Amino acid sequence: MEMRSKMKKKIKLFHPDFSKNEELALIKTLKSGFWASGSGNGQVKKFEELLSRYLKTKSSIAVNSGTSALHLALSMIDLKGKEVILPSMSFVSTAHAVIYNGGKPVFADIDPETLCIDPSSFEELINERTKVVLPVHFAGQACEMSKIIKNCKKNNLELIEDAAHAIGTTYKKKKIGTHGTAVCFSFHPAKNLAMPSGGAITINNKKWKKYADDLKIRRWCGISDIKESSYDVKELGWNYYMNEFSAAIGIEQLKKIDMLTKKRRDNAKQFNDELKCEYKMKYDKECSYHFYWIRVKNRKRFMENLKKEGIETGIHYKPIHTMSMYRKLRVKLFHTELVGDEIVSIPVHSYLKTEDIERIIQSINKFCN
Repeated sequence: MEMRSKMKKKIKLFHPDFSKNEELALIKTLKSGFWASGSGNGQVKKFEELLSRYLKTKSSIAVNSGTSALHLALSMIDLKGKEVILPSMSFVSTAHAVIYNGGKPVFADIDPETLCIDPSSFEELINERTKVVLPVHFAGQACEMSKIIKNCKKNNLELIEDAAHAIGTTYKKKKIGTHGTAVCFSFHPAKNLAMPSGGAITINNKKWKKYADDLKIRRWCGISDIKESSYDVKELGWNYYMNEFSAAIGIEQLKKIDMLTKKRRDNAKQFNDELKCEYKMKYDKECSYHFYWIRVKNRKRFMENLKKEGIETGIHYKPIHTMSMYRKLRVKLFHTELVGDEIVSIPVHSYLKTEDIERIIQSINKFCN
């Protein structure tokens, strides 16, 4: 018993924040017998309506993952033989989605302060084959959207955003989800808005009604013209629709997302004020802080030390262009590669207690001093 009392509580890198409300919503869905529908009725439709209202966007299309969201959003644009500019500092799905649609990913460097795509870096990559700019709001930090939008308009490029980390993030007081032609979200259990699996696309285009209708057809295997038991298929589609259980949890999560985001911001501010690392994520009251990053020179030893202290850490991310599949592109990105060798993610989620935050800070400062 004495040994157990001395064991340190493990602090997880990510932890979904749920309550009795999510449990009751799941039980209600289970008992309903209506668990999934490709047509997107029931809880899925309600979740889409609430998400659109929360983000103040024209339309939201719920899907089963952030990867599906990116694949579908880019499928609206003919990318065959075309190029898409994106950062390499992201999860690999960002680049995969381009290839799924017949395009070529072209990697731009990042701003070392925000780890988001550097607008000046991608401007020099634009040529006659460039079709889309795909920025990633890294760790919940909004990209420099004013410069990106200006460059896209100047060069007649489509703007599709990867907002997998950015539910609750704002840019100049306007929520991420309302800027690009399409904005893609992820609702994985580790994300700020947690579900077993889920994602969404928000549409902000003059043709938003047509885009939304087309995407809803494509997320359910191309099925359209549904009349009772009859339907037609006129184009290719995928099995990407969201299930009712995920939507039921998402509805409850949306009700408290601002409260959960505030907790993350408060934790991030304390890290920013008290951590003694030379390189650390800046405090930004508009950031949603999916995770908090720092940079350390001896990363392996640092992570091992924190593991001994019962603190889980991660690496987000190994740059995509350094993966075996993408090395053939022969890209050199100075800031991305430097950060990729040193970055460490630490817990910042809303489940952390005051003593957890203090323990994380003490453990990191002991190493950094």
